[in-house]
This record gives sequence, C-alpha cells and structure tokens, in this order.
Amino acid sequence: MADYLVTGGSGFVGTLLVRKLLDAGHRVASIDLLPGTIRHGNLMAVEGDIRDRACLDALLAGFKPDAVFHCAALLAHGSITEAELMSHNAHGTEVLAEAAEAAGVRKLVYLSSNCLWGHGFDRPVREDDAPAPCEPYGVSKLEGERILARHADRLESVSIRCPTIIDEGRLGLLAILFEFISDGNRIPMVGSGANRYQFIYAADLLDAMLRAAHCEGSHIFGIGSDAVPTMAGAFQHVIDGSGSKSRLLRLPKAPMILAMRIAHLLRLSPLGPYHYRMIASSFVFDTSAIKRVLGWKPSLTNGEMLLKAYRYYHANRFEIETRSNVSAHRQAAKMGVIRVLKWLS
Repeated sequence: MADYLVTGGSGFVGTLLVRKLLDAGHRVASIDLLPGTIRHGNLMAVEGDIRDRACLDALLAGFKPDAVFHCAALLAHGSITEAELMSHNAHGTEVLAEAAEAAGVRKLVYLSSNCLWGHGFDRPVREDDAPAPCEPYGVSKLEGERILARHADRLESVSIRCPTIIDEGRLGLLAILFEFISDGNRIPMVGSGANRYQFIYAADLLDAMLRAAHCEGSHIFGIGSDAVPTMAGAFQHVIDGSGSKSRLLRLPKAPMILAMRIAHLLRLSPLGPYHYRMIASSFVFDTSAIKRVLGWKPSLTNGEMLLKAYRYYHANRFEIETRSNVSAHRQAAKMGVIRVLKWLS
C-alpha cells in the first residue's frame, strides 16, 4: 500500500487514475476545483485550487504522498483566456512543485501534451525535438515542463507528453465526430485523410504513469499507440464496427483550413489554432524511450480505442447531452458552425 496525491482528480484522466489506485489498495488524496464522483474509505477528496499554497500545505501536512500525479489543467475551451491558462497550468504547476518539495515528496508525474507543437512531422517525434506551440494551451503546458526542470535538483519529475487520450467516456471534441457517426452523416475530412495522428488509450497511459512514479531520476517521454493508421482508416474502423451508414467525405485542404481559421476568429467554432494547423497533418511520437526506460507498451490501436469510446457515446447519448458541472472531457463540445456542415451532410 502506498499514498498518492492526484491533482485534477475529478477530471477524465484523474477519475480513472483515482479509481485504479483505490482498486489496487492504495490511499489517495485528490484535489480539484470540481466535486468528484468517487466515494471510498481510502480517498480524501478536496475541492480546492492548486494555486492556493495554503490549501496544498494543509493537505500535505496530514497526507504524505509517495508521489504526486499532476493531471490538473485548464483547457482552451470556450472563452478561456491566455492569462487564465497560464495562471492555472503554469503558475499552478509552480505552486504545486514548491509545496511538494517543501513536504518532502520524492516524485511528481506530470501530464504534458503533444500541443507543444503546432505543426506536423514526416517522422516520429523525439523527446529532443524542440517544442514549438502555436497557441496558449501548448505554451502553458511547455512552461509547466520548464518549471519542473528548474526544480529537478530537489524534486524528481517525469513529464509524459500525451496525444489525444481515448477511452469510454472521453468526449469533448470527439463527441462531434461520434454524433456524425451515430446519425449516419458523412464524415468531413480535411484533405485525403492519409495523415497519421496518434492517440493513447487511457488505460495504457495510467499504466505508464504508475511506472513513472517509481522510476529513477527525472525524464520526459512521448507516449502513444503503435501501428498508427491513417485518419481515414481509423474513422472507417469506427464506421464499420458500429454499423453506421456514414461515409467519409474528403474536402479540399486549403479552403477548409482557411474556413476553420475564419470561424475561429469569429468565435463560431470550437476548433482553435492547434486543430486547424494539425487536422490534416501527421503527428506520431517515437515511443522507444518510454518503452525502454519504463518497460511500457500500448495495448490498443487508434481504431480499437475510438470504437470503444464511440460505443459508450452511442449507448449513453441522451444522458451525455444533459450533463453539467463536469470536466470538459466528460461533456460534448458545442459544435458551433460545424452544425451547419452536419445539416448539409
């Protein structure tokens, strides 16, 4: 039995992680701005802000974690400003690192992002490739990595750079794709759909996080699935596996990206700069380092995890549409102008 602190414990990944740790017999403390859904004798759930040093100090005074899993992050959805993203994601990480260090915590595992880049690659992305974020969320996550690097002599950290995390219950922008498939609409693809964009199955990510909590030293790892298919191939796998009448609709790349840029500037679309820059690009992490150091390997392909997530959405669609006061990844993103495209398809 060990003791762990999970930040963002009411979010999508945080909830899955808290449940996994409790099922394994560990004691867990969780801190989140939102209330959690888990009730357990070995769980101490705190509704609080990681930017509140007094709150963290009080929590850590009575609970000495063997490691901290830092999952808390504000997402770039809706009217969230750049200042808010930096405050929560960067400054929040600084306050957490200082509090953990003062409490004598040995290890912090940080969920970073592939949003550290705003352009595609024609080869697997390595840990030593220089980050180049194109929007505030990616900037804030990169600053989180840099903050932890500055604490490396006093607090070991493992930063895991995640692509899109997929599992049952993972919604957000994915719910838009799933609604198209559920209703049998044509699925618009920007360009040919021949680009390869890597995902990570949530259970595989949790496995890597637990391994990272007990490895020696500080590290940065890219993570993701193996045998990444084309985006068209992954979407077709879901269509075929679900029995949907949907078909793939390939649209010209340049005018579609221009339209997405304009829709973003007019606040008519949930798709921001990262999405319209990457939607027709390839991005796959080289996962040789995390496999070698942690002995980790993925279990599901992109298509398999997408189909699993779609089936959950299809079975629970009505309840999902009525959700409120849950994390961004546990509710469907608003379509905005994409709704017009759905009507036309």
